[in-house]
Amino acid sequence: MMAPPVTPSAVPAPGPSLHDIHLPPEPSWWPPAPGWWGLAALLLLAVLAAIWFWRQHRRALHQRRQVLLELDRLELRHRRDGDQAALASGLHQLLRRVARRHEALAAQQRGEAWRRTLARMPVDAATLDRLLALDQQIYRPPSPFDHAAAIIAVRQWLRMALKPAAWKRTAPEHAHA
Repeated sequence: MMAPPVTPSAVPAPGPSLHDIHLPPEPSWWPPAPGWWGLAALLLLAVLAAIWFWRQHRRALHQRRQVLLELDRLELRHRRDGDQAALASGLHQLLRRVARRHEALAAQQRGEAWRRTLARMPVDAATLDRLLALDQQIYRPPSPFDHAAAIIAVRQWLRMALKPAAWKRTAPEHAHA
C-alpha cells in the first residue's frame, strides 16, 4: 500500500520562511584603509627624498663644472697674457676656496697645516709638492715655474676635492692646527 502523495500546501512549514541570501554591499574604494594611507605616505616620502638627492647631485655637478670652467679660464688667460704671477695666484685662490668648503680654516692655513689639508685628497707626493709650490710662488718675486704641471696638479686635486665622499676625515687634533 502506498501512501497518498503529499502536496506542499498540505504540509505546514516548520519555523519562519527563509529568503535568498543577500550579500553586504561592496566596500567603498574611498576612503582607503589605513594601510593604504601609510603606503601612500611612504611613497610620498620616497619621492621627496629622491627629488632632494637629485637636486643635491645636480647642484654639486653644477658647482664642479663652474670650478673647472674657472680653471680653464685661468689657463686661457695665462696663454694670452703669460702672467705667471696671476696664474699662480688664481690657482692658489681656487684651491683655497674649494678646500674651505670642507675645512673652514683652510683659508688661513699655512705650512704644514695647509699640506695636511691638501693631503686629504689621495694624490701622489709630486702633485702635492706642485700644489704647495703655488703657495710659495705667489709670495716670491716673479719667477718662472712649470705652469703646465701646476695646472695639471690643480685639476687633478680639484676633480677629487669636488666629490665630498673623497675627503679623508681628519683626527680632532689636526682640525684646529
